[in-house]
Amino acid sequence: MTGRDNLDSAARQDGPEDGSLPPDGATDEGSSEKSAAKKRGAALRRTLRALHRDAGYLVVGLTFVYALSGIAVNHVEDWDPSFAHFEHTHQVTLPAGADQDATVAAVLSALEIEEIPVEVYEASETELDVVLDRRTLHVDLRSGEVFEEGQEPRFLLRAANWLHLNRGKAAWTYVADGFAVLLLFLATSGLFMLPGRKGLLGRGGILVLIGAAVPVLYVLLS
Repeated sequence: MTGRDNLDSAARQDGPEDGSLPPDGATDEGSSEKSAAKKRGAALRRTLRALHRDAGYLVVGLTFVYALSGIAVNHVEDWDPSFAHFEHTHQVTLPAGADQDATVAAVLSALEIEEIPVEVYEASETELDVVLDRRTLHVDLRSGEVFEEGQEPRFLLRAANWLHLNRGKAAWTYVADGFAVLLLFLATSGLFMLPGRKGLLGRGGILVLIGAAVPVLYVLLS
């Protein structure tokens, strides 16, 4: 082997002088940076999942209130979401020859109603109507039959509707705004909780597009 061959062999072992091949230290540094980035991403997703979980627990009650009320109010043409209509028939003994006040007093006493009437009027010669707060008594002056009709609040649903429609105003406006902000956070954080094909760049992204397309298509086709 000549002296020139020895120099070429040494150059190949030491690596090219122009730096076209990275030293071993540069390769290790790049791997370390990628590993650190992955760890930071994993830590961020863990924090995001924890916040998402806690926010979800926090809004469970309000979500039930708004969801159930939303379903009820959405079908307001089919029913009264806040009140249930009722009808009852009673038989009472009316005092003979009594005036209107005495007749009303007898009917209310017989039905154990302590409420003061809002209005009393003669619907006809044989019928006396007693209007109360949420019910009306139709009194047949000949037979003593009382037809009662009115409304009564639906259990829990009326309160839920009252909150959903913000009838209370004042402080509840801030509660509703806070709930809306938390829902936005839940929707946004959910986009970034999973990496890879199950996340926003894969299956999750497809589902997001489908969900967004529903209101858009409805508006366009309506």
